[in-house]
This record gives sequence, C-alpha cells and structure tokens, in this order.
Amino acid sequence: MENMSKTKQLVFAALFVALVFVFTAFINVRLPIAANGGLIHLGNVPLFVIAILFGKKFAALAGGLGMALFDLMGGWMLWAPFTLVIVGLMGYTVGAICQNRQGVAWYAAAFAAATVIKVVGYYLAEMIIYGNALAPLASVPGNLVQMGVAILAVLPIANKLKKTFGAVKTA
Repeated sequence: MENMSKTKQLVFAALFVALVFVFTAFINVRLPIAANGGLIHLGNVPLFVIAILFGKKFAALAGGLGMALFDLMGGWMLWAPFTLVIVGLMGYTVGAICQNRQGVAWYAAAFAAATVIKVVGYYLAEMIIYGNALAPLASVPGNLVQMGVAILAVLPIANKLKKTFGAVKTA
C-alpha cells in the first residue's frame, strides 16, 4: 500500500471513522457520575491502532469524526464540536509521535500525551458547557479509566502490530 490511490484513501478513511464510531457506540458503559453522567467506551482502541499503523492524518480524521458522529447520534450533541477537536488532536498527536518510531516507550509516551489532551480538553469543554471550574473534576476519573483501558488493550500489541504490518504510507 505504498502509494495508496485517492479512492483507497477515501475508503480507508470511511472505514476508520466507522470503526471508531462502532467501538464508541456499542462497547461502552454509562457512568452515574458528573453532571451528564459520563461514558467509558473503547473507541480509543481503534484510534490508537489507526494512529500507529496509518499515521496522524487518518487518526485525526477517524478519531474526530468517528467520536463526534457518536456524540451527534448518541444524544451528546452539545459535545460533538469539542469531541471533533479533542479526539482529532489526540489521534494526530499519537500518529505524529509514533511516525517512524517503534517501541513500547514511544507508544507509552504517545498514549500519555493523548491522555493529557483528553483530560485537559474535556475539562475545558465542561468548564465552557457548565460554566464553572468545579463540575468538570467529576469527569476526570472516568476519562482516566477510559484511557487506561485503551492503553492496556493496545500497548502490549502496538509493537507487534507495527512490526507485522509496518506503517502504511498514504502517498
């Protein structure tokens, strides 16, 4: 897949958006905390795999659009613009850090950066939505658990994935 055609890129992008959406929408647990409840989902698992194998652009697109689409269809409409930016930035960052790099230390650093982006990003989003700085603190544990689960799922296989499939060049 060295020089992937534009058509193939479009197909892969749509597939990745769908994967992130499905893992977010159908593999989740609603939390009885925070003002809006909160949600722990596995959407970050395909996001991280996409970032490692296909890079920052595909990951930003898949993560941002896939999870924002879930927000729009799952009753979290107010969150969609924030999710588009926050998760898009998470995917871009993981893809950028992992580009041309292998090893558990690099992947751990990338996932740690994504965790900071998620926690800070959603904290700021909740500050805007709820109009105070205290309410968003209730969501931090759920965000950390969500990221921890994704990291524990992907970190042990990340190196193997990259060695087996390699980074896919997209033209």
